[in-house]
Amino acid sequence: MPAIRSRPGKIVCVGRNYPEHAKELGNEVPKEPLIFLKPPSSVVWQGETIVLPSASRRVEYEGEIGVVVGRSMTRVSENDVTSGIRSIIAVNDVTARDLQKSDSQWTRAKGFDTFCPLGEESSELPDLDSLTVVTRVNGVERQRGKSSEMVFSIPSLLAYISRIMTLEPGDLVATGTPSGVGPLVSGDIVEIEIPGVSRVSNPVQEDQ
Repeated sequence: MPAIRSRPGKIVCVGRNYPEHAKELGNEVPKEPLIFLKPPSSVVWQGETIVLPSASRRVEYEGEIGVVVGRSMTRVSENDVTSGIRSIIAVNDVTARDLQKSDSQWTRAKGFDTFCPLGEESSELPDLDSLTVVTRVNGVERQRGKSSEMVFSIPSLLAYISRIMTLEPGDLVATGTPSGVGPLVSGDIVEIEIPGVSRVSNPVQEDQ
């Protein structure tokens, strides 16, 4: 029997949290965390297909370190964040880049069904300052970033978000992608790995 998985109640994402990624898209690093939401309906799991929607001509991968919330957090301090984390998880924040650029909001570009592949949760909580995320497309490395390179650390992100909205058990926070984002085409296999922690791999196909 496969493991029973439940979708997050909400998915809070962080934009432009690696300086080189902000630069590659022609953006400045934000002064405060830039957050947005993906719908839970965008979630798929290991081996399930990422579907390229007909509405977009350029869909890109974004490998990220995800944090699964273990207990309710409201207005917590950075020092109290760790006890509220359940696990670390590999996330692919799939993005219709052309729609992201054309729309004033990112909901459509980030929200299509299958646009949030998730790996298995870590069995233990690793050192949050020593995490690495790697993206491979057809076995070729495209991204590599470290949590130590983030503009805003994982504890600071969770504390910041908890001052805006209560983070509840099972919620997911995706902490931003490093530089190296690029397009996906039908037939690709895209893999996001947090070495020793979590991994997710998915085939890509056009919408039928």
